[in-house]
Amino acid sequence: MPRDTQTLSVVLPVHDEAEGVVHVLETIVAAVRHVPEARWELVVVDDGSSDATVERVGAMEPDGYALRLVVLTRNFGKEAAILAGLEHARGDAVVVMDADLQHPPELIPRMVELWRAGAQVVEAVKENRGREGAVSGLGARVFYALFSWLSGLEVANASDFKLLDREVVEHYCRLPERNRFFRGLIPWMGFTTARIPFSVPPRAHGRSSWGRWRLLRLAVSALTAFSSAPLHLVTALGVFVFLISAVFGSIALYQKFTGVAVSGFTTVILLQLLIGSVLMVSLGIIGSYLARVFEETKGRPPFILDRRRSRL
Repeated sequence: MPRDTQTLSVVLPVHDEAEGVVHVLETIVAAVRHVPEARWELVVVDDGSSDATVERVGAMEPDGYALRLVVLTRNFGKEAAILAGLEHARGDAVVVMDADLQHPPELIPRMVELWRAGAQVVEAVKENRGREGAVSGLGARVFYALFSWLSGLEVANASDFKLLDREVVEHYCRLPERNRFFRGLIPWMGFTTARIPFSVPPRAHGRSSWGRWRLLRLAVSALTAFSSAPLHLVTALGVFVFLISAVFGSIALYQKFTGVAVSGFTTVILLQLLIGSVLMVSLGIIGSYLARVFEETKGRPPFILDRRRSRL
């Protein structure tokens, strides 16, 4: 149960955000000051920035809150940065959000209210995706539909903007897997959840580093992490091709025994293309799962901390 006086944390993964990181932190601080009876800490996780992000954050002088800087030795990815922030956060509740102000900080006081009312997870859900392009919007809808269908978890319009109770944070950090999908693992754990709708505002600065190729890789990783259904699809495809082959084979045998002359060239080519395509798709699906097994069995840590530059 939350105590009368709580320590609350905001975890903020950043990568090459020197242009606006100070403004973002000041905006967050202005929002959290409206939360009564709470001590705040900001945990900024630098995910291998190549600009002056670390120096800009390190030069800030906190006023009424604690500022902790967690610096990773290189760019390990957003999922690893979130994990690093959660492992170093000390709050009774921890808010995870992006550093572009597309996660409105003014929602944080309401998130804390819902947590104090008993919710162990408070997640912000997009009711309007903002200025997202048509292709990106369609891709997101297809991914969420596939993910929900394959995993049985509802993550449509979910975001990484969440408040987590200390118990949730501890369970998340203890999960043994190294390749993670934050917005999928949180609902998988099944804690009591409250939701807040929000409209995505324009980015405060810069451009997103998430290109379509990176998003596609994340989607494949998330789908294979939460469901083995694609592997069963390989079996279904095999059965489907077998049935088609049986039909064509029966026709060919019938025509042979009845003495009907057929060239058969087109049929053979179509069957070869069909079977070859199914085999290649099947090998690709199996390869995705083998890649996950390979990454997990290596046992490498999800991130490495640069303690010389960090301020813990």
